[in-house]
Amino acid sequence: MSHFLCSWSGGKDSCYAFYKAMRLGYKPTVLLNVMNEFGDRSRSHGITKPILKAQAEALDLPIHFFSSSWTDYEVKYIKNLKQLVKDYPITHTVFGDIDIESHRSWEEKVSNASGLEAILPLWQQNRKQLVLDMISDGLEAIIVSCNNDLGSDFLGRTIDVSIIETFESMGIDACGENGEYHTLVTNAPFFKNRIDVEVIKKAVSSNYNFAELVLIED
Repeated sequence: MSHFLCSWSGGKDSCYAFYKAMRLGYKPTVLLNVMNEFGDRSRSHGITKPILKAQAEALDLPIHFFSSSWTDYEVKYIKNLKQLVKDYPITHTVFGDIDIESHRSWEEKVSNASGLEAILPLWQQNRKQLVLDMISDGLEAIIVSCNNDLGSDFLGRTIDVSIIETFESMGIDACGENGEYHTLVTNAPFFKNRIDVEVIKKAVSSNYNFAELVLIED
């Protein structure tokens, strides 16, 4: 059986790609997340380590972190992939990109540099249908960051059929593939338990809105 590392943002696309890879017969082995330069929240989605660790625990998998600026992102990514190849019996990488060719080329490049084969289970599928499929397959996700076209009122809202219709009426891509919004998956059929979070503050940085979340533990 082929074992995979999942490039894990904590959001719906990476989570759904994870699920699809399992359905294709690949075995999940480790998650990889890139933090910002300060190591306090994820590079893309602005999610803190305790929440990402809670997701990994719900999946019963280890999660590997490294911190990086955008400048040395590629060099560090390859370095960490090479280390993880030594630490785990992985043969493949899984990514959640859908149709941006430059992203796919980069993912194949860094994977090949580490002796791994990239898999993109969501590739070239219809963006809106993918979100509807995620919802029907039981993924629960909330918006944790979004651009100013959406605004801070959308932070903390659950991705469901009605919000997708709202996005479309606003001219916003249903999947947020162009960076319109990012999500945090709080539950899925393959999670051992739900991740409970609360939005305690909203912030704006570089014309982008972020929800500051706190993990609610029993």
